[in-house]
Parts: sequence; structure tokens; C-alpha cells
Amino acid sequence: MSTRQESDTDEPMIESREALIQPMEKGEKPADRWRIGTEHEKFVYRTADHRAPSYDEPGGIRDLLAGLTEFGWEPVVEGGNVIAMSGADGAISLEPAGQLELSGAPLENLHQTCEETGRHLAQVKTVGDRLGLGYLGLGLWPDKTRAELPVMPKGRYAIMLRHMPRVGTMGLDMMLRTCTIQVNLDYASEADMVKKFRVSLALQPLATALFANSPFLEGKPNGFLSYRSHIWSDTDPARTGMLPFVFEDGFGYERYVDYMLDVPMYFVYRDGKYIDAAGQSFRDFLDGRLPALPGEKPRKSDWTDHLSTAFPEVRLKSFLEMRGADGGPWSRICALPAFWVGLLYDPAALDAAWDLVKDWDMAGRERLRSEVPRLALDAPLPGGGTLRDIAGKVLAISRQGLASRARLNAAGDNETGYLLPLEDMLARGKTSAEQLLDLYNGPWAGDLGRIYGESSF
Repeated sequence: MSTRQESDTDEPMIESREALIQPMEKGEKPADRWRIGTEHEKFVYRTADHRAPSYDEPGGIRDLLAGLTEFGWEPVVEGGNVIAMSGADGAISLEPAGQLELSGAPLENLHQTCEETGRHLAQVKTVGDRLGLGYLGLGLWPDKTRAELPVMPKGRYAIMLRHMPRVGTMGLDMMLRTCTIQVNLDYASEADMVKKFRVSLALQPLATALFANSPFLEGKPNGFLSYRSHIWSDTDPARTGMLPFVFEDGFGYERYVDYMLDVPMYFVYRDGKYIDAAGQSFRDFLDGRLPALPGEKPRKSDWTDHLSTAFPEVRLKSFLEMRGADGGPWSRICALPAFWVGLLYDPAALDAAWDLVKDWDMAGRERLRSEVPRLALDAPLPGGGTLRDIAGKVLAISRQGLASRARLNAAGDNETGYLLPLEDMLARGKTSAEQLLDLYNGPWAGDLGRIYGESSF
């Protein structure tokens, strides 16, 4: 989640609806300026006992962040606590229970993305080795109860932790026990955004299936292959889901603004502090009737903050965010942006992907989304068959899209190699989650502690 660094007190107030559309319009870029932004989270644990470290303890999360300054990262402070780092490779931030996230810089190609990932993981491992910390690449804490997990000292998290139980049964699990990989991609125009939004939303369940990597909860199998994805089914229905309106005629920036105006607020950031506005209306804020700040109207940064508090399967800000994948190992961090860049950044690939999904009805899309956490590639497609039936076709489209981009590294390789982990997984016929379950039921003999050796970076 994003980290605010200042209150923007000199910003003008929002005076018109046009100001709400501006972030999306300003996101439009010609194809030669499209970039790739990759975000990935991992669980931090004590190598001695697999415990999740707190923020304050010696060798804990605060010391981990401090150790990263040797690589040029600059601290970001909130309330006297270092809660993030900024640097040339983007930003390092903390999720609510200390999950460590890199929000990477906007990069031109996947070679740069994988190099950035490699630098980051090498840096955190160097610091972690000194502190006795390790990093786990999964979508869900496999063996921790909520009570065993710390909470990071970030103001917005305190508000969200209070609010989540009011609107769903699994919001606290989402905050405390999950990790994801996400990709942020650009669009050229409103029409281009609409097409990319529709394709990526329709195929987000396939990404969930391909990256399913969260089959354990509190020390035993949980009955799902992507429990992380299942958690989103009852986190907060007002700000999650498949967004049926995206597929309706006339969808565009204004319709997404209407959706966001109906998403209840979490907070307002003023003078370095988060003010609790949970459940209140941004529409009231526009009219100067927000109970948390009576008589005051929003600034542009308030709208930017609010855009970051919806969690649908694909999110629109000044770019599109792909949000369907579980956290995973190093190779998967590179594979997710490869999957989506191949589909969305080449016009022929985008057309071919749209042809695959354009006739799906909304009921079928919703059923696919609801079944994929449990069944992954065996989830039913709208109109018959399963995701497994189209997975190879979609990967082939993505591969051709990457080949057409012809972005070469120093060795002369294009970007298609980053899809190999997904292609290999399809060839084996089992997701990462299913392979972990085979280990648990076989060689591990039910000893889930062995997952730390299998799934750590």
C-alpha cells in the first residue's frame, strides 16, 4: 500500500468533477513511453525459530530498514518511525504485519525489471543474513495465526484494522497474512485503457491460477490453492471484485470515477497524521460535509489517496494495476510482468486476447472468479471447459507479444524467457500450490516447517 510523505498543504481544493478525471487522463502516454512497474511482497521471519519479527525488537523490521541505507536507500518517517525507504529502484514499504514490499521504478523492459528484482533481493538478503532474518515467497503465511503477527506503526493501518471487521470476515487476514505480486502498466488513450482493463479483468482469474501459491493456513492445508485470492471474496464488497460495469457500453474514466465516489473512505491525511474517516463518503467531502473534516473540501492528494483504497481485481489510477497473483519465488516475480506485458503492450496480442474473452457473460466471469481460488486451472470457463483449456493459448499469445516487442538484453535475448516458469508449470500440469501439497503429503510427512527451506528467497 502507498506511503504518504507530506500533507500537501499548499494544494488547491478540488472544485470540479474534471479534477477527479485528471489523474486518469494524465496517465495517457504514447507507446514509446509505456513503462513497467512491478511490486512484490515477501514475509519476513526469524531464521532461528520462524517467528515473525516485530518492528521494535533488536534485529527486527526497524533494523532491517536501517540496514538498507548502506545501499543508498533514504528513510521515510511517519510519527517518528521509519516506515518506508525511497531510492533509485522505487520504494520499499511495510505491509501491516511487516511484510516487506518493493514498489519498483517504472522501467522500459523486463530485463530491467528482473535486474531490479535481483538487486533488491540481494540487498535484503545481505541485511537479513546479519540480523538472522529470512524471506518467504508465498501468498499466505502458512503457519501463523493473526495473534502471532505484529502490527507496523503506520497510521492508515490502525484505521483499516479497526474498520475491516465491520465490513467482512477476512479483511484482517488480507492485511496481516497475505503477500502478492502486482504489475502496473500504461495506456495510450481512454479507449486503449478500456480494452486493456476488460482483457486484464477477464483474464485475472487465469493469473490467479497460474500463480496459485497459498495452500496452507495455520499449519495445515486450507482446501484452496490460492487462499489469498479467496480472502478477497469477503474482505469488503464495497471496494473489491470483478467490476461488472467495466464491460458495459460507455465505460470510461467517468464511470470509474462514479465507482470510486461510491467506495467508502478510510482516512484523510493532514499535518502528518491520518484522520479516521472510515465509512464516510467522498461525495460528502466534495460538498464540504465530511464529518471527519467539516467545512473542508478535498485536495488533489486526497483523491489520489482515495484511489489507492479500492481493491478490485484490476485497479485504475494513472495506470492499470494487475492484482490477481499470489506472492512467489524470484522467477515468478519476473514472470508476472512478462505475462501481462506480452498480452497488453502489443496490439496484435491484445486483439487476440480480447477475441478469447469478449463473448464471456458476466455470470460466467463471476463464477470463474469465485471458483479459481479453490480449483485454479480447473476452474470452469464461461461457456464450458476450464482455465486449463485456454492457459496454453494465452501464454502463446503473450509469448508472441513479447517477441514482437523485440526488447533485447546485452546477450541478445528477447523477453520471452521470463515466461518459462509458467510454461514449465503448465507442462508439469500442477500449480506451485499443488506441488507444495505433494511435498507436504509426501516427503515432508506433514512437517510444514520444511516449507521455509523450500520457499525462501
